[in-house]
Amino acid sequence: MSLRKVSIGIAVNLCRFAVALTFIFSGYVKAIDPLGTQYKLQDYLEVLHLSAYVPDYVTLGASVLLGGAEFCLGVLLLFAIRRRLVSRLLLLFMAVMTPLALWLAISNPIKDCGCFGDAVVLTNWETFYKNVALLAATAALFKRPLMMPRFISRSNQWIVTTYTVIFILVSSSTSLYTLPPFDFRPYHVGANIKQGMEIPEGAKQPEFETTFILEKNGERREFTLDDYPDSTWTFIDSKTVQTSEGYVPPIHDFSIQTADSGEDITDSVISRKGYAFLLVSPHLEYADDSNFGEIDAIYEYSVDHGYPFYALTASTDEAIQHWRDITGAEYEFYLTDETTLKTIIRSNPGLLLIKDGTIIGKWSHNDLPELNYKSPKLEDTEYGHMPEHTATGKTTEILLWYILPLMLLAFADRTWKFTKWIKKKEHSNRIYQLLKGKKKMRKKIVAGNWKMNMNLQDGIALAKELNETLTNEKPNCGVIICTPFIHLASIAQFLNQDVIGLGAENCADKEKGAYTGEVSAEMVKSTGAQYVILGHSERRGYYAETPEILKEKVLLALKNGLKVIFCIGESLEEREAGKQNEVVKAELEGSVFNLTEEEFKNIIIAYEPIWAIGTGKTATAEQAEEIHAYIRSIVAEKYGQAVADDTTILYGGSCKASNAPELFAKPDIDGGLIGGASLKAADFMGIINAWK
Repeated sequence: MSLRKVSIGIAVNLCRFAVALTFIFSGYVKAIDPLGTQYKLQDYLEVLHLSAYVPDYVTLGASVLLGGAEFCLGVLLLFAIRRRLVSRLLLLFMAVMTPLALWLAISNPIKDCGCFGDAVVLTNWETFYKNVALLAATAALFKRPLMMPRFISRSNQWIVTTYTVIFILVSSSTSLYTLPPFDFRPYHVGANIKQGMEIPEGAKQPEFETTFILEKNGERREFTLDDYPDSTWTFIDSKTVQTSEGYVPPIHDFSIQTADSGEDITDSVISRKGYAFLLVSPHLEYADDSNFGEIDAIYEYSVDHGYPFYALTASTDEAIQHWRDITGAEYEFYLTDETTLKTIIRSNPGLLLIKDGTIIGKWSHNDLPELNYKSPKLEDTEYGHMPEHTATGKTTEILLWYILPLMLLAFADRTWKFTKWIKKKEHSNRIYQLLKGKKKMRKKIVAGNWKMNMNLQDGIALAKELNETLTNEKPNCGVIICTPFIHLASIAQFLNQDVIGLGAENCADKEKGAYTGEVSAEMVKSTGAQYVILGHSERRGYYAETPEILKEKVLLALKNGLKVIFCIGESLEEREAGKQNEVVKAELEGSVFNLTEEEFKNIIIAYEPIWAIGTGKTATAEQAEEIHAYIRSIVAEKYGQAVADDTTILYGGSCKASNAPELFAKPDIDGGLIGGASLKAADFMGIINAWK
């Protein structure tokens, strides 16, 4: 790889991480504060004079979707999931947001665009420069999306996508029902309101200029305090603009006034020693009244224990009276700025508990403290003390619930992928092949043993059906059909043996002569057959074929160019006695371990537990794998590991389409020798397709 390509790859991935982390942070702070995002969207609509046409549920839904979409796009980009699609969506997103940021910077209708919620406040020009940088980065990603390596393999990407969508939607829903887990506003738990309003000594004060509009004899003019005219001019209006920046305290717009006289009681509330409750409702017209009983209980509790209870709202007298009518509220209402109330708590209504002017508790109307006439004083309850949940603890909780599972998934996935890569390299690496010798993938085979079933016409029909199906579908394994002797010559005439191999179910242990009824290996070969089954348990049991007889049959079959499917296996009694390993080893030693290494390469071993043949019982995949591995090990002892690795070992014992995938998934099971299930094309194809 050239140095230039490496440099481009590094640049692309730096852009990837920068954009991904920005979108994850931006999306998360919006998603966990959907009401705050909704307020910002409503500010935009007011500037565009569209607020009267868009209902609140639309802006709330849009705020949830906006935060969730940003977060998900960031995560998908970070893990390089759907790289092309995600890079296009990000470029489109930034292509829309960058001109919008420029318009905000020039016209300045809103001082804060809200791109990072309340977590990070940027000026409109800072937002524009940030968007330009992101636009350039997303353009680079759009141009070269495939240079971003995946952290998760394609087969597992759906897990990350689904988990991310569920996580962010649950986070938004939980924040709506209760309160955001992180409070970036100046009225967070632990903040002292009075201290937040103080201006440090020597801090630069903001400067303002007031212009007065006056009229005289039909003429209107603007004046300042420096050139204010005489009383013959009539006052029309005035406007005040800020001419220079100065220190603005975190809390600069908090005030409490009585609803009847307009008396300012702010200082008396925030300077008071002890506890006080603040019920906050920006608009009582839209407040949720479903939990008014709990609010009334808390008010009565405050009266009983002498704690002040202030209900703060920006609503009209009519709205206040309507609330009293439907809830029976007896507490006093006080007036506070609407924007301030929305900033204080993301709930309508919401409850604050302050002590000595410091906020020590905040609750949504859905999660109010359980305080009533039976409750002790606040200092004796958990609510009267600063909560132990810190930002660090909440961050740790999110790490455990979201980030840690994804990291573990990524680690496991990459480990699995690396293991597969190593195995692939072992097979493809030329140096490895030179050192170890060329290693072939042993052949996977599904062989059918028809036994003594079907007449000639039925057998030909079945063979034709299999031949046509497999010619069209191209199986992922070798396929063999072993038929009665009378079928061989007829079937061989039309069978495509590049697709289906043909074999006999037996051959004689004599080369030729006066052996009435027997069929020699030479005769089998002359029909066009390529394989022969030897050592089947039914031949051993019913016809008393001994290891010596089978040894002769094997030698004659190999001499005549036939490949041998050699069957071995134990009875139920031998299995229960734990002698299965001894049995299969003795059967191999007695009939095929006399062969040379070159001759043995023409042997296919078929392990058939006698207790599972035709009984419907099947060895478990673990049992089959265990003995297959043992068989391979004794072949390795005799002929070496290379020969053992190349030897195909089939399983034969009630194998069918339902259990074939599990059996064939085992590393030492290379296919099956199929009995009854090979007599119907559909059943046999079901087993063959297990390799797909």
